[in-house]
This record gives sequence, C-alpha cells and structure tokens, in this order.
Amino acid sequence: MAFVSKNGKGLLLCLCIALPAWILGKQFPIIGGPIIAILAGMIVTIFIKDKTNFSAGIKFTSKKILQWAVVLLGFGLNLGVIFETGVLSLPIILSTITTSLVIAYVIHKTMKTPGRISTLIGVGSSICGGSAVAAAAPVIGADDEEIAQAISVIFFFNVVAALVFPVLGQALGFSTVSGEPFGMFAGTAINDTSSVTAAASTWDSMWGLGTQTLDTAVTVKLTRTLAIIPICLGLAYIRTKKEKEAGREKVSIKKIFPFFILFFVGASLITTVAVALGVDPGVFSPLKELSKFFIILAMAAIGLNTNIIKLIKSGGKPLFMGFCCWTGITLVSLGTQYIMGIW
Repeated sequence: MAFVSKNGKGLLLCLCIALPAWILGKQFPIIGGPIIAILAGMIVTIFIKDKTNFSAGIKFTSKKILQWAVVLLGFGLNLGVIFETGVLSLPIILSTITTSLVIAYVIHKTMKTPGRISTLIGVGSSICGGSAVAAAAPVIGADDEEIAQAISVIFFFNVVAALVFPVLGQALGFSTVSGEPFGMFAGTAINDTSSVTAAASTWDSMWGLGTQTLDTAVTVKLTRTLAIIPICLGLAYIRTKKEKEAGREKVSIKKIFPFFILFFVGASLITTVAVALGVDPGVFSPLKELSKFFIILAMAAIGLNTNIIKLIKSGGKPLFMGFCCWTGITLVSLGTQYIMGIW
C-alpha cells in the first residue's frame, strides 16, 4: 500500500498517456509509440502547475520501468539465430558502431556538446535507438531532459531513413531479386527497430520479395542490440574511474554497475535454450510486447519531466551531432558492404 500511495498517481498519469500512444504507434509505425508518448508527455506537463503528487511515480516510471523494459527486450533475442546471420554482418556492425561513437566524441570535444547527451546520441545512433538510450541512461546518470533530447534527435533521423533508404537503395542499384543486401544495409544503418522494419518491409513490397529483406534486417538489428552489453559495462567503468579521479567520496561500483544488463543476458539465454529444446519462439512474444509497452510508458514519464521550450532552444548542436552520426553510419555501412561484396 505504501508503494501505491507514493507512486500511484504518477504511474496512473504515465499510463493514461502510454495507452493511447501504444495504440497510435501501431497505426503509425514509422513514428512509433515511444515518440508519440514522449511528445504527449511534454505537452501534458505544460498544463500541470504542481506535479508534487505525481513526481515520485513519474521518477519510478522513467528509471525503474525503463530498466525492466531492457531486461524484457532480452526475450526477443535467440542467440543461436543471431549468430548464424550475425557473423556475416559483424564487420559492418563493428564498423558502424565505432564510426558513430568516434564522431560523437569528436563533436563533443570540438563543439562542447554536453557529455551525457553526446554519449546517448552516439550510443543510440550506433546500436538500437531508444533501447540503447534506455540502457545507457541510468549507467551514465543522464536526467530526463537529456534522455528526451537524445531520443528526439534519433527519432528524427529514424523517420528520414525509413522514408529515404528504399529510394536510395534503388538509386544505388541494390539487388531486387534478393533481400539480403538491402536488409543488411537497413539493419546496420538504421538504428530503431520500428524504422528498420518500415524500410525493409517497403523494399520487400517494392520488389515482391515476401519477407526476405525484413528477416535479414531484423536479425542484423538484433545482433546490433547485443552491443548494449559491452557498451554499458564500458560506460560504467569509465564513470567509476572519473568519479574516483575527481576524489568524490563513496564511489560505489555496485551502485553504478548496470545489473539489469545481466538480467538482459539471462533473458536472452533463456530464450536461446528454450528454442533449442523445441519451445515455440512465439511463447516469448507477449514479453517482447510488454518490453515495447514499458519503453512507451517510460517515455511518457520522461516527456512529463521535460521542458519542451528548453529542449527546442538547446537542440541545435545535438541535432547536428545526430546528423553527422547518421551520415557516417550510412556511408560506412555502404562502404563495408561494397568491400565485402555484399552490395
């Protein structure tokens, strides 16, 4: 009862935003539920003069439920299937991830872009959009406005990619009889699953390929998702080291270490073992859907804690960083595929 009394009103407010956002996200997959939720939260919070009664529940939703979403995401990963397709795409994935992180770091240093926003944009662009931001944010101690800004930047280039990439693929002469080349491109160069799915499905529809492109793109995308693990562990180490060097007291690796990532790995292993033993992968579909809904719920909370006016005023540099990361990933993905003879 104490938990409900403390967090109930905030949780209910987030839920009231998340449910319609979830429904609308299914109708407009290119935009997606998380973006609708975060925008709706930003608008709703303008009309709430006193959030005292809601603040605890909003904070719980934006922090804890976000971590639970990442854990449940693991149930969508069959490590065996990912290994089979992922081996071919691994050089491209490593190249694009490295490119994005290096670009984000260089722009952070040269343009003095805030460190945590730079990290979130670099990680989100290189790995898996909102899911990667969700995983990295608590590790580096990012606040809700920083998360909102990173998500907004990544969302913008997701939509651009989903609309432009099929046309670009046709112009570049990607195979129209096999979905693998374009699927590999979409899976490595587009960061969010919704936009990867949209672009790949469009290519399949354009050339009557069934689900060839979609199957390749989603598997490659899931392989990229595994990069969440070493990235978050690395970020935890860097943060701990910096705090120790700064002479801050009570630096606790236990407090900073992203233990939810271990549960994410555990969920992936459960799925892999179960499928190997003959369990239908569809059994885990409800948990994957719950993960998506939890992300939408958390984005609603983040929107409620975000000052939209401040976000717009400070958005220039992060948007430029997102553009550079997105462009770099696209060019490196194309170049690596060309060298490997896939395209």
